[in-house]
Order: sequence, then C-alpha cells, then structure tokens
Amino acid sequence: MWDNTGSGVSADAAYRSEEMGAKLCAQNLNSHIHRKGKRGKALTEQAKGSNRTKSTVQVRVEHVFGAETNDMGGTLVRTIGSVRAKAKIGMENLAYNMRRLCHLRRINPNPA
Repeated sequence: MWDNTGSGVSADAAYRSEEMGAKLCAQNLNSHIHRKGKRGKALTEQAKGSNRTKSTVQVRVEHVFGAETNDMGGTLVRTIGSVRAKAKIGMENLAYNMRRLCHLRRINPNPA
C-alpha cells in the first residue's frame, strides 16, 4: 500500500501538535515539523536554526507546488477515477519539468 519509503515528515508550524506527534510516533516516522513560538515566549536561537534547516528542504517542494497551482491551474483534478487523475498529475509534473529545463538552459546554454 505504501510506496513512500521516507522516514520523516516535513510541514510548517501549523501542523505541530501533540496529537500529530503521537500519530507520527505510532507510524515510526520522524517529525521534521517546524517549531512555533508562543505568546510572550519567542523561539530560541537553536529552534530558529532548526526551522531554517528544515526550510531549505521544504522550499524546494513548495516552489514546485506553487508553480503548478498558480501558473498551470493545478488546483483541481476534474477527472473520474484514480488512473486518469494520476495521468493528469503526471502530465502537469512533466510540463513543469520541461518548463524548468527551458529556464535552466536559458541560464546556462552550454553546460559542461
């Protein structure tokens, strides 16, 4: 059933709770969820650094979803059946990758 072999879950601070931590622990997953400050108690420098490290991974994924959602109209899948939905999402991913390749080739037309 599970094709994902990753052992960690990344998310922003809105998803951090004791309940979420317990669910992740029950499934043997590591939490890479951002820490959040509380009213009157700011984050420590260590927590800020930890969030910054987590953000470097998260931003790479967020940009892809943002581009597909905002630029390519990928907010809704209007198909019947999971096979067609997977095909549509796969085509959106392919189109994004082709667009990204064109952008990278424009930046560096003669890669080594």
